[in-house]
Amino acid sequence: MLPGSFLSRPIAHRAYHDKDQGRPENSPAAIRAAVAAGYGIEIDLQLSADGVPMVFHGYALDRLTEAKGPITLRSAAELGTTRLRHCTEGIPTLAEVLDIVAGQVPLLIEIKDQDGAMGPNIGLLEAATAEALKGYNGPLAMMSFNPHSMQAMARLAPDIPRGLTTSSYEASDWPTLSADTCDRLRDIPDFDEVGASFISHEANDLDRPRVASLKASGVPILCWTIRSPQAEAEARKIAVNVTFEGYPA
Repeated sequence: MLPGSFLSRPIAHRAYHDKDQGRPENSPAAIRAAVAAGYGIEIDLQLSADGVPMVFHGYALDRLTEAKGPITLRSAAELGTTRLRHCTEGIPTLAEVLDIVAGQVPLLIEIKDQDGAMGPNIGLLEAATAEALKGYNGPLAMMSFNPHSMQAMARLAPDIPRGLTTSSYEASDWPTLSADTCDRLRDIPDFDEVGASFISHEANDLDRPRVASLKASGVPILCWTIRSPQAEAEARKIAVNVTFEGYPA
C-alpha cells in the first residue's frame, strides 16, 4: 500500500531542481532543496559500469554533464566526479541520496528501463537497488515504465510499495518501441500481475478510461509532469497528487 504521505505532499520531479539556482535535476543540491521545502522527491536510477545505482535520468551523459556517452560505461567513482552542469557536484549514488533524505520526506524511485524495449532483459539494476534500500527507514515507493522491472522488485523487495509509470504511449514519443508494445502498455494490463498499488500517469492523458477505471477501484492516481499552478489545478480534478517542476507546487 502506498503510504499516505505520497498523497498529501506534492512530489518534486527529479527533486526540487532549478539550474539557475545551482541545483540541476537529480543533483544532491536539488535533493536538499526538496527536503528543506518539505516536498516529496521523485528520482531516476541508472546503473554504473560496476553495478551501482546512480541517480540520473538519461541513458547518455551529454545533456547534463560535459562528459559524453552512455552512463553504463563509467564506474560509480568516475560518475561521482563527473560534474553536473550548473553546479559543482557530481552524479550521486542512490546510497548518497538516501543519506541526504534520511526518511524526512517521501521518496519515489523510478527504475529506468534497462531492456530498451520494455522487455524482460532486466535485473541487475533492480537487484542493486533492492540491496541499497535494505535498512532504509522512511516513506518509500518504487515505479517503472517497464512492468518486468516491477515484477523483479516484487521478488527482491516485496515490502516496498510498487507502481507503474504510465502514459498515452504515442508512437512519436517512443521511437524505440514497436507499435504493438505501445498498444499493449497503453491499457496498463500488468497492474495486477506486478502487484502495483498506484500509477503515475502522463498528465495530458488523465482522461483515459483505464485511468478512470483504476481510480474507481480505489487506486491512487499520481501524474507527471506538472509545470504550472493552472496545470496542477486541472490535473487534481483526477489525480490525487502531482509530480511537478519549474514552480512551487
